[in-house]
Amino acid sequence: MEIKFRNYTNQAGITEDYHKVRAFFTRLGYAEFTYTRWDWMATHGYLDKSAVNRIGLWEDNDKIVGVATFDCQLGQSFCLTLPEYTFLKKELLLYAINNLSKDEKFGITIGDTDLEFQDIAANLGFIATVQKENDAIFYLDKTSTDYNLPEGFYITTMKETYDIYQYGRVLWKGFNHELNGEGDFKFSKEDEQAGKEEMIRPNVDLNLKVAVVAPDGNFVSYCGMWYDPEVGYAVVEPVATDPDYRRMGLGKAAVLEGIKRVGKLGAKTALVGSSQQFYYSIGFRPFATSTIWEKKLKE
Repeated sequence: MEIKFRNYTNQAGITEDYHKVRAFFTRLGYAEFTYTRWDWMATHGYLDKSAVNRIGLWEDNDKIVGVATFDCQLGQSFCLTLPEYTFLKKELLLYAINNLSKDEKFGITIGDTDLEFQDIAANLGFIATVQKENDAIFYLDKTSTDYNLPEGFYITTMKETYDIYQYGRVLWKGFNHELNGEGDFKFSKEDEQAGKEEMIRPNVDLNLKVAVVAPDGNFVSYCGMWYDPEVGYAVVEPVATDPDYRRMGLGKAAVLEGIKRVGKLGAKTALVGSSQQFYYSIGFRPFATSTIWEKKLKE
């Protein structure tokens, strides 16, 4: 065993290192940072591209066995190893403290059942906070995926109706940007290119990017689904419904249609990073929780 450390490439996007780290996450299986979270981050518009080379990689015979990363923005970090390399976790955390903080702030997300890592963090002066990350699970063999749509509404996908404008519009409205006073949705050539980078790339199945279309032709609800047969479980991300069309069962329809589609591909379960009542109401169940632990870097 000869473990070597190196930094991630300084190039954001779909690179050789992107694929290597993704292979690590598929080998790891379920953890507080999943393979789909890595996929979502890799081309996300909110990603701090200038910081990607701060991601730390630990390799054994050129295979990645440990990753210290952030999620889009510095400040909150994740330290993960393959099961037989947990002895590296203190080293990963020390690296993350020194390289992944922001404005003297640093948090590490630790699974609530990972007592070994909790001990390491506590011994380094970290304190658990009330900030939680929650994952819920849908068992396809236990819960129905049936749904109904109001008259005039129908399901499409980004494969059937590739429309980056409508994709951006439903996410902007659905995540309440207009309600929060951030203005009407605007669409530029840069927005179109960013949306294309999210959609047209490896590990994205456009048949799993589901939208509900209103009678006027606009996307009014959206559910992104991710599935990799090697890992075995699917992930829901993101879900958004136009505020003018809420409480009509459209979000439920989009999510359940997505789950139905990954079920046909072989998925037995689907995860979502949320504890919202909406998901429990359509059949998801509580699955796992993580806690953000924080440490003051300067008194």
